[in-house]
Amino acid sequence: MSATRDLLDKIVSQVKGEDEKKASSKKVVKKEVSLDENASMEELMQVNVNDSDFPKVGDIIESTVIDISSSVTLLDIGLIGTGMVIGREAKSGLAEDDKIKIGSKVTATVTDLDNDEGYIELSIREASYGRAWDDLDGKKESKETVPTKILDANRGGLMIEINGITGFLPVSQLSSENYPRVEDGDKNKILEILKALIGKELGVRILDIDQEDEKLIVSEKAAHSEKERQVIADLSIGDEIEGYVSGVVDFGAFIKFAPKGSDESKNLEGLVHISELAWQLIDNPREIIKVNDKVKAKIIGIDDTRISLSIKALTKDPWSQIEKKYEIDEIYKGKVDKINHFGAFVYLDSDIHGLAHISEFQESFPGKKLEDKMTAGEEYMWKVISIESKAHRMGLVLVDEKAEKTKKKKVVKKETKKEVKSKVEPKEKKKSEDEKKSEDK
Repeated sequence: MSATRDLLDKIVSQVKGEDEKKASSKKVVKKEVSLDENASMEELMQVNVNDSDFPKVGDIIESTVIDISSSVTLLDIGLIGTGMVIGREAKSGLAEDDKIKIGSKVTATVTDLDNDEGYIELSIREASYGRAWDDLDGKKESKETVPTKILDANRGGLMIEINGITGFLPVSQLSSENYPRVEDGDKNKILEILKALIGKELGVRILDIDQEDEKLIVSEKAAHSEKERQVIADLSIGDEIEGYVSGVVDFGAFIKFAPKGSDESKNLEGLVHISELAWQLIDNPREIIKVNDKVKAKIIGIDDTRISLSIKALTKDPWSQIEKKYEIDEIYKGKVDKINHFGAFVYLDSDIHGLAHISEFQESFPGKKLEDKMTAGEEYMWKVISIESKAHRMGLVLVDEKAEKTKKKKVVKKETKKEVKSKVEPKEKKKSEDEKKSEDK
């Protein structure tokens, strides 16, 4: 065996200078020739030092574990002899239960052809790491739901681990069950809710993967999508649902509900947009709806797993009878709700609002700004200039009360003159008739 060892040392020294040039070439080396310890010198001399089967740095080779100690693992690598795995490089990159033991068949990456101990040095961890990424890529393509444990949390989401590789689960990709509904959007409160998930196991799907950048993004919401689609398939636009408010945000409210005949385990969540909460204009949904409120709503849209709901659709549309209540060219009292660059929104009653457009205002009050003539929260007189009941639109113009009073005074004076004239004319007529009679005599 001494001669065999000397020959192998010679082979290693001859190929060592070439290994760095070909380090990028990674392949699994399979030995088709096997020589035992009784091999003759003639057989050993037939080994070609240029044989492409001889491993190079970066190659992944198949081997068998023959010894394990606290700091070193020895591998049988066939014709070449024994390989050495040092320390943490023996740790598997796959699941926790994927432990190596004597007799285990493993793949390992060649990291050094001749280390200080005179062995070929290998890394099981590096080879397993590559396999782990390949496995994740396969799971992404198959859209498989993968269990993962939550390691940590930050304001943007959760840190997870799959196949020994750390990844990220963004807040936006949490299922409706775990999504943090915080009314005021306080980031510290959101973080507290996310931290409560640390240590829990969630089912996720892989959204994005990049081994070179070591990026792994997963989604819990996507993993739930298929189950939700099956439940949503039984719903139709126009269906009425009953549920509770699970969250209120600036753009509306989320409602959790179970379809008729289903239990709570099949709870779905829909969004009532701010424009569908009520018939009147709403600036802040929190002023009219609260978390845990029980509500009824109508399904007005289904897009994949997104369900759009409407609460106002279940109440009478106040605009349906608007022509009976308000008339064009008539003047009514109304309160300014808010003022912006294109006009003022005005409520004539609790449900009906109109827009006093800036263009109409400037015609009536040239050179003036809206703020010069009106204040939000105050009441003024408005003239209705247009009504579009189906579109829920009404055009208004601010009435110049001084001009209106002056106009009325002129009308009153004009009428007074007519009245005087009508009283005077009969006397004059009577006088002329008397004069005529006198002349006839």
